[in-house]
Amino acid sequence: MMYPLVLDLAADGVPVTVTCRVLSFSTQGFYKWKKDTVTQRDWDDDHLINAARTIHADDPAFGYRFIADELPDHGITAGENRVARLCSQERLWSVFSKKRGLTTKSGPPVHDDLVDRQFTAQRPNQVWLTDITEHEQDRRVLDRLAHEGLARSQSTR
Repeated sequence: MMYPLVLDLAADGVPVTVTCRVLSFSTQGFYKWKKDTVTQRDWDDDHLINAARTIHADDPAFGYRFIADELPDHGITAGENRVARLCSQERLWSVFSKKRGLTTKSGPPVHDDLVDRQFTAQRPNQVWLTDITEHEQDRRVLDRLAHEGLARSQSTR
């Protein structure tokens, strides 16, 4: 806010009207601020923050939704969005928060794409598709597909 600058310049002898004209705001706004430097909204926000801190200190598991539900018991009415904004500004979060970013990026492809993502064939036995699933067991990796393929080739069907 630029109003304290106007006060400093006025103390140095620069007229308030000139300073307000140069800074592009009204002298009426400056004098209103000078009369009451703390706005009603700031006053109410400070009371809400104090109540939210008290509620959060009683039970740190409370997030902004529960704090908004508890505020009427403390004589304060406020919307959930306002409570969320002020709690975020004051870093009042629930100890149980959503875990974000748990997904991992996939690694490089295991094998080359020999069919170029075209899964239709003009004749039988031209394109074979499979799902490779590996299971780790006793420091060695068994390829389930190879195991099942070996079992099928040895069966008497």
